[in-house]
Amino acid sequence: WEAEAESLLERGAVHCARTVYQCLLQHFNTKKKIWMAAAQLEKKHGSAEALDALLKKATTMCPKAWPLWLMGAKEKWLAGDLTGARVILGEAFKINPDNEEIWLAAVKLENDNAETQRARTLLEKARVQAGTERVWMKSVMLERDAGDHDAAMRLLREALAKYPKFDKLWMMLVQVNKAAGRPDEARRAYEEGTALNPTSINLWIVAVRFEREEGQVTKARSMLEKARLKNSKSPELWLEAVRLENSTENKKLASTRLAQALQECPHSGILWSEAILMEPRQQRKAKSVDAIKHCENNPFVICTVARLFHSDRKLEKARTWFNRAVTLNPDFGDAWAYWYKLELQHGTEETRAEVLKRCGDANPRHGELWQRLCKTPGAKYADAKEKMLAVVRMVQEQL
Repeated sequence: WEAEAESLLERGAVHCARTVYQCLLQHFNTKKKIWMAAAQLEKKHGSAEALDALLKKATTMCPKAWPLWLMGAKEKWLAGDLTGARVILGEAFKINPDNEEIWLAAVKLENDNAETQRARTLLEKARVQAGTERVWMKSVMLERDAGDHDAAMRLLREALAKYPKFDKLWMMLVQVNKAAGRPDEARRAYEEGTALNPTSINLWIVAVRFEREEGQVTKARSMLEKARLKNSKSPELWLEAVRLENSTENKKLASTRLAQALQECPHSGILWSEAILMEPRQQRKAKSVDAIKHCENNPFVICTVARLFHSDRKLEKARTWFNRAVTLNPDFGDAWAYWYKLELQHGTEETRAEVLKRCGDANPRHGELWQRLCKTPGAKYADAKEKMLAVVRMVQEQL
């Protein structure tokens, strides 16, 4: 029956699909999956009132299903009803007092509405009630973004005593010490962190970038070698090694590192994308053919090829390849941004609106540029559309 409802929706028979869900819910009214599907139908094809009424029934029948509570709160918030969102989350707390997702949703709601003290109070309670590593991390982030480095440091020390294996806390400790002008303490932080978390690729990369920015290129290089010994066949570490050499204008060593990287990770999309971009302009097409042979359906490579078409003004081909990239991985925010950049330069209001809408529906969370933007201290964006526009603004001509 669920498959039948989905099939009806695909054919545009919304009323029939709604009827199927109503029948299903009469017999399976404690099934979260069916309530979620029915709610998605109302969100896309129904009214705000119908969605609100359905979610109230859903949370009554499935009170432990936190995604239903969060969906209801988010819809209230998007409609400008901050008080309504708070009421829903308050009811959710009563039934799910130790649910991390509900606590963090409530914190995000207050923080995004510039209610820093409310968010702080919620996090204080959450550390007692839920006390997960993510709750502690968000607590540190709140104080860091508010500019209170002493409070952030105090919370970090408490959090690391509880969760020494949570690599993101060590990364933040490096960053907070660096921002406070304490390079030696930042160095001690990554040394201690990598000793406890030797398989954390991201922590090694934070450490390497710290040394590179401190002008300690030789130390950064030796750290990368140490990291690769502990984490073989890591495309991310190889990419960092290639970029380290490029940043020092050591093009020959960068090319050597890239050849070694592709030998060890022959099907890595991020490495092949870098290989294309490192070629002289006239040789990029040939390199892109090699890349596609090795990773035919990799969104990183597909996006890079689309960018090549864009730079050559082959706009329809570029659109086709950008569409292919975001179809393969809708979560790849950079591809959406590069596509929108094309539409800004050469598209129409209609093509721009379509990419913006599709990006909003996909709500991407990953991508090198995307995550760099989102992880900037103090960065706040209402939705995926706002994030994409911000990424487009930060994208410089790279081809």
